[in-house]
Amino acid sequence: MSKVTDLHEEWSRDPGYREAYDRLGPEFDLSRSLIEARTRAKLTQAELAERMKTTQSVVARLESGRAHPSARTLEKVARATGTRLRISFDPA
Repeated sequence: MSKVTDLHEEWSRDPGYREAYDRLGPEFDLSRSLIEARTRAKLTQAELAERMKTTQSVVARLESGRAHPSARTLEKVARATGTRLRISFDPA
């Protein structure tokens, strides 16, 4: 079985895959940031959910990118993980 990185490298040769991947880049970045904040705080998904007064499945959806969180939800994550939320707009 191939590693995910090997598959990604292989699939990246396809222009259609590359275009779709690049278009989803910001969503991947958000998911990665959510996971990093939680793991730096040494919290499980269930522990983060408890601090946010929600469920583990909600946290899992946020981290997977299947949910599009509001600024209010991101603020809850920041408070629960002891981090500061920063939203910015960068030049295209």
